[in-house]
Amino acid sequence: MSASLDLAAFPADFAWGTATSAYQIEGAVAEDGRAPSIWDTFSHTPGKVAGDDHGDVACDHYHRWPEDIALMKRLGTDAYRMSVAWPRVMPAGNGPVNAAGLDFYDRLVDALLDAGITPNITLYHWDLPQVLQDRGGWTVRDTAEHLAAYASVVAARLGDRVTRWATLNEPLCSGWIGHLEGRMAPGLTDLTAAVHASYHLLLAHGLTTQAVRAAAPGAQIGLVTNHSTVEPASTRPEDIAAATRLDGHTNRWWLDPVYGRGFPADMRELYGVELPERPGDLDTIATPLDWHGLNYYFPATVTDDPRGPVPYAREVRLPDAPHTGMDWPIDAGGLESLLLRLTDDYGVRELYVTENGSAFPDTVSPDGAVHDPGRTRYLEEHVSACARAVRKGAPLAGYYVWSLLDNFEWAYGYDKRFGLVHVDYATQTRTLKTSGLRYAEIIRAHRESHA
Repeated sequence: MSASLDLAAFPADFAWGTATSAYQIEGAVAEDGRAPSIWDTFSHTPGKVAGDDHGDVACDHYHRWPEDIALMKRLGTDAYRMSVAWPRVMPAGNGPVNAAGLDFYDRLVDALLDAGITPNITLYHWDLPQVLQDRGGWTVRDTAEHLAAYASVVAARLGDRVTRWATLNEPLCSGWIGHLEGRMAPGLTDLTAAVHASYHLLLAHGLTTQAVRAAAPGAQIGLVTNHSTVEPASTRPEDIAAATRLDGHTNRWWLDPVYGRGFPADMRELYGVELPERPGDLDTIATPLDWHGLNYYFPATVTDDPRGPVPYAREVRLPDAPHTGMDWPIDAGGLESLLLRLTDDYGVRELYVTENGSAFPDTVSPDGAVHDPGRTRYLEEHVSACARAVRKGAPLAGYYVWSLLDNFEWAYGYDKRFGLVHVDYATQTRTLKTSGLRYAEIIRAHRESHA
């Protein structure tokens, strides 16, 4: 099977991993000094999450992490992208450190390293302490400074063993979906709040990059952003202009400032919101990175929608395209295009696919197996896209599947399953799916190709 994949394109030291985030898997939301996050609040607000689900228990990873590391070993992965929960380490958002929270991650990092698995730690994966949200959250500058202070504490504790760090995960989701669309915590629908949040998130990224480097010399620091290729639905000038706007909203707004270009002028004009700028901020936001993480799931095809919300571009469904269980169109070529865009347009020196995966409705067969041909095919197609990008010059150093486990999938609750491992939430039984077995086969075949 693996002969059909160009695995020899990847370097011998290519990292094969899986990804998770703290709120989606840990549970134990009120144990050992952890305080509430905005996602605890949001998910416990009736009607905000499908099924009124929440992350109180999730995958119970806080107690079952040895079993989950054993699953990583069974897959043969040599890297694991995880996040640290800010409200577990610094429950008040700033100030006193919760020793029990830091100790948990200390034990987890040691166990991963003992298993031969390299941790890649994301410092902010959306779980802002609620106490900071009560003081303005990402709409105020203080939150950016608090993230850097919290990150400094974590890096000082774990930086003797952890080399690879990400500042933020998908600031687009925190900024736009959380503050403009209202579909994620904190659930606001305010353009001014969203633009200010987007600015402070990127400022926090720059400040955190500097803080981690100061606390852990030798740290390799990156940013994880999510992107889509954007195509117009027709050749009409209005649709072409809509595609340019959505590309600015989804891609350029989050990349241009980080790579020294400032915030795109066309988008600043479109939003019509004054940025909370101070002298030196753009230099801070553009603090040089060691690597960049790309999260990719689907492409976007858009039509002009002048009566819709900013950016006045509506995504259209392509009826002939294959779709995942999220109703997201599948196009592995989009991953190749974005990897090359980051390489050629932004000069990224080291790239990782930090999330890539698909949700499908899975069931446990009478034989106890979970057969998921759609996810397996998606995996193969996107690994092939990565290989093509490498052949064309993309400096891709690793690939992380989203996700190791079925988990709390934010506003979708527990209905959508992305895992290579099936989780029975009633019993917490883990079952490796056929896609996980295929991933293990791909990893083995790659290593054999360099033996």
